Amino acid sequence: MKVVFLYLMIYSGSALMAYNIYRYICFSRDVRKQGNWEQEQRLFYLPIWLLIMFFVGYLIVGFFGKPDLVMAGILFGGSVFVFVMLHLIRRTFDKIQENEQLEVRLSAAEEASKAKTFFLSNMSHDIRTPLNAIIGYTMLANQEGVTYVEKSGYIDKIEMASRQLLEIVNDVLDMSRIESGKFSLEPTCVNLENCIREVSDLVRTQLEAKKIDFSVSCLVSHKWVMCDKVMLDRALMNLLCNAGKFTEESGRVSLQLNELTEDDDDEKARYEIHIKDTGIGMSREFAERLFIPFERERTSTVSRIQGTGLGLAITKSIVDMMGGRITVQTEKGKGTEFTVTVDFLLAEPEEGTCQGEREEISFEGMRALLVEDNMINMEIAQMLLKQEGFLIETAENGKMALEMVAASEQGYYDVILMDIQMPVMDGYTATRAIRDLPDSRLAGIPIIAMTANAFQEDIKKAEEVGMNGHIAKPLDIPGMKATLQRVLEAASG
Repeated sequence: MKVVFLYLMIYSGSALMAYNIYRYICFSRDVRKQGNWEQEQRLFYLPIWLLIMFFVGYLIVGFFGKPDLVMAGILFGGSVFVFVMLHLIRRTFDKIQENEQLEVRLSAAEEASKAKTFFLSNMSHDIRTPLNAIIGYTMLANQEGVTYVEKSGYIDKIEMASRQLLEIVNDVLDMSRIESGKFSLEPTCVNLENCIREVSDLVRTQLEAKKIDFSVSCLVSHKWVMCDKVMLDRALMNLLCNAGKFTEESGRVSLQLNELTEDDDDEKARYEIHIKDTGIGMSREFAERLFIPFERERTSTVSRIQGTGLGLAITKSIVDMMGGRITVQTEKGKGTEFTVTVDFLLAEPEEGTCQGEREEISFEGMRALLVEDNMINMEIAQMLLKQEGFLIETAENGKMALEMVAASEQGYYDVILMDIQMPVMDGYTATRAIRDLPDSRLAGIPIIAMTANAFQEDIKKAEEVGMNGHIAKPLDIPGMKATLQRVLEAASG
């Protein structure tokens, strides 16, 4: 009985030692995965050989020796000891890993907190600057004794500050959409040369006001391409506005479009757009971080210039989505040159695109149903539409609008201008309900979304529910008139 017990201890210890060898091999493999242990490789192998020798000693004693109680106890106790030590080492290693992961998460949280603080600080400064102008000039305009000329000047400055504020909001929202993956392109047939000319005309007045010499040249053989004109305009405007901001009076800004004709490809062509200025330039260190969101070079000159540090990040994202690339060459005090290289699919001009500008129609006497729950927005829209000759009726929510349309006669309303977010019944639901009216003539009344929901997905959703157009708030009068004209012409034709 004693002999059986001794051999049982020996063989149990042998099995436990074999398991210890397996556990150590797994443990050493896990440790090597966590870092570079090239110099310590031999240290990892040494315990394995010692454990194997220990195991072989077990087997020799078990098969060829005559173990006594002391020897069997030492061998079995050694196996248990090694098992316990390996378990403790493994637990220690796991704890170290867990602490490292906590440190990484803590560091990430601290970085996120710093980024949030930095973002809020930037936004607070950049939003308060135009707000200060809006509030200040409004107070000045309302003072007694202000002349008409002075008041007119204050209103012009209020408008300029308001557009700056809108630009900041648009930049922040666009950057958010880009980072969330909701930003997409909508390619259409575009005359690239006209696109360059139109963008140039938009910034020319601003540059000429600073006495900046602005030149534009287009050297292309294929003008018509497939691209997202709105996004291309946005990217070019960002680059041109930056060039204007950072170029002193009597400086020079140039915009050049070149078609690279190295490849004979009938389907696509490569274009280069160069925007060059003789402005203050940038340091080499900052140029490497130029396209990082919210980055702005900290100099006394730059700090005086309004901006969020998002324009170039958005521009790069747009160029990347187009499959192109943007590069910059700059030197402190000598100016900056941005080069955008992009391939566009070639296109044939669509029917009617080569014609002159569309003749404006008169809205005089047309009746519009304005659906809006915000009284201030309603008052502004009413005044603007009345100035264009519309007769206006109003509804405070979609349910009221539906009831008014259902009770009206054919042709009573020429167009419905529908807000989206409203109590009782929202604009989408009201539009679907109007489109489902049994009288097809009433169901077909043109409906245009007039809303602050201004993203591309909002425009698509408006189309999906049956709306004929989309006007974004704040209202842009030329854009509003163009949309009304397009929708009403389509309805009458």
